[in-house]
Amino acid sequence: MKKNIYSVLKGTFLVSDDSFKNWRVIIFISSLAIVMIASSHSADKKVYEIARLKNEVNEMRSEFIDGRSKLMKLKMESEIMVAMQEKGIAPSVIPPKKIKVKSQQ
Repeated sequence: MKKNIYSVLKGTFLVSDDSFKNWRVIIFISSLAIVMIASSHSADKKVYEIARLKNEVNEMRSEFIDGRSKLMKLKMESEIMVAMQEKGIAPSVIPPKKIKVKSQQ
């Protein structure tokens, strides 16, 4: 056990005669570490993209609500009357009458 620890600390396990299997394990572990790091960076990118899109959705939702409230104000009868009076059109003072059509049969 003590000999193995000294071998690792001195690095002799990398240059000995049977070091080929040690190098294979080291290269395998290194490649796994690189894949893990790349996966972590990819996940972080996706998290940032999701946060940016959520902010954009909230901004567009508030724009939609603002536009809808402006439209509701423009559709009010009082607003229409003011806009039409500027053009010289006034509301009728005579109430509307129903037109009844009798069939000729």
